Amino acid sequence: MSNETTAHAGDGLVRAGAVVFLVGAVATVVTVAPLFLGWKPLPTAAYLVSMLMGVGFAMAMAGLLRSAHVQRRRARES
Repeated sequence: MSNETTAHAGDGLVRAGAVVFLVGAVATVVTVAPLFLGWKPLPTAAYLVSMLMGVGFAMAMAGLLRSAHVQRRRARES
């Protein structure tokens, strides 16, 4: 375990992806709940916000891949 507090390449993208994923996850729960409770379905915009879950996952994955690429390049240089 490392005690480093410096930000590395891709860290910001992973954090932003996690936040976007959580917003999409909450929107998914809110969008699906009326279907199970017998309420009127939400407008289309709510379903579009639910798609942020996949976008957040892709952002976080891109951050992880960038971090791995930078670490691999640093290891090769040393």
